[in-house]
Amino acid sequence: MIRSIVRFHPDDSGEWVAELSCFHTQHVRHRPPFQDRAWVVDPVSRAGRVGSAIECPLCDRAEFPDGLTIVGRAGPWDQDALPGGLMRAHRVAEGRWGRLRVHEGAVEFEFESDDAVDAPPVRVGAGGDQAIPPGAPHHLVLVGAVRLEIEFWTREAATSPGR
Repeated sequence: MIRSIVRFHPDDSGEWVAELSCFHTQHVRHRPPFQDRAWVVDPVSRAGRVGSAIECPLCDRAEFPDGLTIVGRAGPWDQDALPGGLMRAHRVAEGRWGRLRVHEGAVEFEFESDDAVDAPPVRVGAGGDQAIPPGAPHHLVLVGAVRLEIEFWTREAATSPGR
């Protein structure tokens, strides 16, 4: 998925790390001829890349970032009370991650976009969960009787990227 660079910081070895709008981080290196990013070593050029787009392979794999805090829940619902909108394409807001938690039964979770997570539908059964990246269109398919909820996660305002 395409994400925005929020800021940069050096790692313990002095290599530059981009902090992304999805709360993942990614090393950005200039090591020609394999990694041609001369802008990384120049502070002005590097600062000029804040806000630019970069591919996040961790979002492509729906890998939940470290350091998030739960900020809300929706549900729990059973198959009769589940909002219809969850079975049509919808998204978790930017700046938030979702986590589908299935307590009983099973559902199929499906990403809908080629630029979002490239994965077949995932069956999530009782006791299982599925991370949902910000802005990734997805929907649920009921398999039978189910009880589930959705958690919403983010970084606290004092530590969120760009602050």
